Amino acid sequence: MRPHAGAAVSRRRFLSLSAGGAVAGAAALSGCAMRVSSAVGGSGETVTVMAKADDISPELIKQAQKDIGVKINTVLYSTSKLIAMMTNGNPPDLVRGVGAVDAPYYAARGVMEDLDPYFAKSSVLRPADLDPVNDLWRYDGRTQGKGPRYGMAKDFSQDSMFWYNTALFDQADVDYPPELDPVTYEEWLDKAKRLTRRKNGQTTVFGGSYNGVLTPSLLASLTVAAGGNLFTDDYSRVDFTTPEARKALGWYIDYCRTKVGPSIIQPDPNTWDGPTFQANRLAMSNSGYWLGGLINADKKLAPLSRLAPAPYFEGGRRVSPCQAGTGFWIPSTSHHKDAAWRVFEWFFGEAPAKARASGGWGIPTLKSLRPLMPAQEDYQKRVLTVQEAELKHYSVIAFTPYASADSLLALFNQIAPAAMNGDISVDTLAGRLNSAMNDQLKRGKEQVG
Repeated sequence: MRPHAGAAVSRRRFLSLSAGGAVAGAAALSGCAMRVSSAVGGSGETVTVMAKADDISPELIKQAQKDIGVKINTVLYSTSKLIAMMTNGNPPDLVRGVGAVDAPYYAARGVMEDLDPYFAKSSVLRPADLDPVNDLWRYDGRTQGKGPRYGMAKDFSQDSMFWYNTALFDQADVDYPPELDPVTYEEWLDKAKRLTRRKNGQTTVFGGSYNGVLTPSLLASLTVAAGGNLFTDDYSRVDFTTPEARKALGWYIDYCRTKVGPSIIQPDPNTWDGPTFQANRLAMSNSGYWLGGLINADKKLAPLSRLAPAPYFEGGRRVSPCQAGTGFWIPSTSHHKDAAWRVFEWFFGEAPAKARASGGWGIPTLKSLRPLMPAQEDYQKRVLTVQEAELKHYSVIAFTPYASADSLLALFNQIAPAAMNGDISVDTLAGRLNSAMNDQLKRGKEQVG
């Protein structure tokens, strides 16, 4: 049974939450308001938002007070802090989350508020205007992508798409990928090998980066692209030994072994693709449209950068998922749900959403905001043509509710380097991953009930 408002989370819920942390991905400011809600109040109240430092800036907090009359207090996102606040009966009112992996995990534990009644009354966030990516935040008790809405994404990318630097392709005499037709994963890796540059044992140019948002969700996406599913039908187990999962795992391990791009055995000192791509030291980056926010701000880099469709496996499926869908959710025990919803509406549908859309930091999650995406320059129009064609290949790739992505990532990072370094085979790796991850999933399933 769902806890009533203000009730502390039970000991059982505490244990299921603390079994593994939830995963964690620049909001811009604009003074221009859009539609104004009349569905709920909240003016004069204070809302506690648990977020990362760059999710809500001090300027944005001041703008919220001015625009909607709600004061925002922020708490730095931490899974342990979230659990402590919820079990102490003093939960935050809005919590940042990654829809692709967090929504089923928290919804299955009964700690998220069903937001369907709020969406039904809203004049700002109308259900018909919601991009399908927001289905990542739906969960019907069995499958992600169906059932009630528990949150919303602030923006999104189809994260298997990749950017490439035409100057580095020209220098290496490598043909550009086709504009609208996808290359195979094997072709992508071959290009990455040819684009990689090394000097005195050091990599000076990475041929390509293909790590996704988090390795577990990347491998789930790659397995679907190969024609299978990493999880069993009830999402209680993984199986890396099926032909499709084995193909996906083998391709990713080959990517890491050949050291054409960053990985846990060859870390990028910058820790993410943006600065490396901007420094002309990364020829391809699977960061999706979202990286355009950085690229558009660099007038030398932008004309050289192009976006390409997500690759595919021969004999598999053409899919182009979102592996993040970062946004917010409201705890079911929040003391200020109406005020939290008013902040939610404003952040996702009014001034902040308009500013994010016009900056190129991700695709808007309201279809009505698509016209604001940057299209002034020819290179921006080229990017939009590719992105708009790719949208029809989007689909939700469901993730397990029985373990956090972080906990599965920790197991992968512990076990996989031996295969990346050539010390064990991919088949041996598949067996070890099955054993470790399925133990974790079994415990999670027992806790959820």
